[in-house]
Amino acid sequence: MLKRVFVAPDPGRLRLRFAARGVLGISLAVALCGLAGHSLVAAITGGLAALLALFTVTDATVRGQAVTTALLPAVGLPVLGLAAALHDVPVARDLAFLAVVGAGVYARRWGPRGHSLGVFAFMTFFAAQFLHTVPDQLPELYAAVLLSLAAASVVRFGLWCYERRLPAPAAVAAPTGGSRLARITTRQAVQATVGAGFALAAGQVLSDQRWYWAVGATWWVFVNTTSRGETVVRGFRRFLGTVLGIVLGFVVAVPLHDEPVAAAVIVALSVFGIFYTAAVSYTWMMLAVTVMASMLYGLLGVLDPALLALRVGETAVGALGAVLAVLLVLPVTTHSVTDAWVERALRCVHACTAEAAARLAGSPTADPTRRVAELESILGRVRLSLAPLVHPFSPMRARMGRARHVLALLDDCAREVRGLASVVADPEASHDARLAAACWRVETAVEALTDAPASGQRRRTASAAEPQLVEGEPVLAHLHALEQALLELAVPLRGSNRVAVGA
Repeated sequence: MLKRVFVAPDPGRLRLRFAARGVLGISLAVALCGLAGHSLVAAITGGLAALLALFTVTDATVRGQAVTTALLPAVGLPVLGLAAALHDVPVARDLAFLAVVGAGVYARRWGPRGHSLGVFAFMTFFAAQFLHTVPDQLPELYAAVLLSLAAASVVRFGLWCYERRLPAPAAVAAPTGGSRLARITTRQAVQATVGAGFALAAGQVLSDQRWYWAVGATWWVFVNTTSRGETVVRGFRRFLGTVLGIVLGFVVAVPLHDEPVAAAVIVALSVFGIFYTAAVSYTWMMLAVTVMASMLYGLLGVLDPALLALRVGETAVGALGAVLAVLLVLPVTTHSVTDAWVERALRCVHACTAEAAARLAGSPTADPTRRVAELESILGRVRLSLAPLVHPFSPMRARMGRARHVLALLDDCAREVRGLASVVADPEASHDARLAAACWRVETAVEALTDAPASGQRRRTASAAEPQLVEGEPVLAHLHALEQALLELAVPLRGSNRVAVGA
């Protein structure tokens, strides 16, 4: 776990820049709230709004990110008003909270923008419970949210918009679409609502004041998960991160919460940790979130060891609610999700080699480089879907070994595809018949794994060119290694006439 955070590659230092910009944007937002004379509660609300704007808005283009950020108040302010209005009406408040949970998950069918708006709506209602918001506070809180979103936008789109100098990220949609995607988001919305309902009821048994932590745990366990295995693993990681954060909170937050400067520094470091570790370790991200929450409770004057212990219990209840929901309500098996993503990765390898063949044939528009970026993103989803099988606590040792073998071979494919893209970019490699034939052979290997029909002409050409593929020649080494990795993948993947990893 330590290695994943401190040794994980950070190409272009994007995670570092992402985290540093997050700290800068949130610090500016909170500072402006202070200069405007807002209360501590309003400053915390504004800081949370800035954090969400900088962290959850992930549209593919800068323009899209700006539009989504501008839309955040349209969902956040009405939800904040609703939560405040229902503060003293527990039954209506609870039903409204569950409705926000379901709507927030359902909104994911509209892609990154829907996801961001759904998260912002949920977290606004959550913050109202955290801060015990009442209607009289709304004008100040609205002003703080709008000011903080403006500050975050100035930092993200003005002072430090490093995305403008980067190539557009590969857009990787789920390997489903249309009516099936609608069914998936509907199922997830039902699961999240049921799980949150369990967490809300059980959380109130533990505490009638801090029950919302259980609902929050259920919500965040569902984010970026699809199958029951992914959800179970994420629930475990959330609980582990919370426990570790509580331990650190006893060491740091309890003795230092009365020191404003020290508390501000620790909150800033926690924010940095949230942004920097999110992409590589959910456990470490939750540790940072827990330390930050502990310090905020200290600033609000309610921190004590019993509260930190209660946080552990509420998190456990919330994670249990999510796990029960995905196991019992419209479950989706791990292998069905994994199979879809592995096949998507293989088809991306196919597309990359097709682009390479076209480039070698002289096409001026063919560019395998963009397919390489797409493959990297897809492999991230493959790793996420296989996480339950490769987790150290998994009792299915045979499937664990098989899944790790698949991941290793797919990583080999990605490495060779990157090398292939660099080779065909060399003008001297153009019009080499042996390279073109080798590309067709790779395509044929992928088609065999995914049961896609290969053209007879390509099969004959690749077969005829087979003697010309010399392993020792550097220009052909990537294609040879790629073909070998695909041939080896046939062993763990093809127990039958389909791709099947998790079965």
